[in-house]
Amino acid sequence: MAAREQQGHDYLQRHRIPELLQRLGALLLYHRPENPREFLIQALERVKAGRRAEGEYPYLMDEANLGAMFELLDVVGQGHITPAQYKEALKTLGLSTEGLQFGDDTNITLDVFKEEV
Repeated sequence: MAAREQQGHDYLQRHRIPELLQRLGALLLYHRPENPREFLIQALERVKAGRRAEGEYPYLMDEANLGAMFELLDVVGQGHITPAQYKEALKTLGLSTEGLQFGDDTNITLDVFKEEV
């Protein structure tokens, strides 16, 4: 990879631009607004306000959706999922899995799943 290309890649990764664009795209597909540009502007304004602790981030899923997703992962109804299942769920949602610090013997409960996701 050329030096300029590597600098561009590093810049995008440092500022988490791919994750932001993926999340914005998911929000668009989920809500399918009549005016997508205005919707994106409002979503970015909510992200900005959320970073300043003046509001909440725009969420794709609510608690009911998270509960349903957890139930799909916990097929036998144990009340927990494995770290591997949790990591795959994060990837599916387009969320970062960097810095996850769950041991292989850790059980992820619904409450932990909802809070973390």
